[in-house]
Amino acid sequence: MLLTGAMLSPPLAAVVGASPRQAPVLRVKIKNFMFAPMNFKVSPNELVMVTNTDPVAHTLTAIKGQFTTGAIAHDQTKSFRAPKKPGAYHFFCNIHQFMTGTLVVK
Repeated sequence: MLLTGAMLSPPLAAVVGASPRQAPVLRVKIKNFMFAPMNFKVSPNELVMVTNTDPVAHTLTAIKGQFTTGAIAHDQTKSFRAPKKPGAYHFFCNIHQFMTGTLVVK
């Protein structure tokens, strides 16, 4: 039996049409051998998505190893979760070590 919207009770209709709350996501772009943004703030355990637009592979890797994307090829996106512990986390590209930035967890 196919249910139509008219046949649903109001509470169920509200649940069916409701969209789940989206968790915060920070997007970082790698372009011209730079992270954009280079310095950013996130919530603990927030998802960070990193897209590489350069023609060569890059990483976004914490200096002390708390997080890494691994190698990201041209036009690919990889993600990681920010640390749960508040603080400043310096990061770099493990392939091109002059590329640096800071992630701040608040």
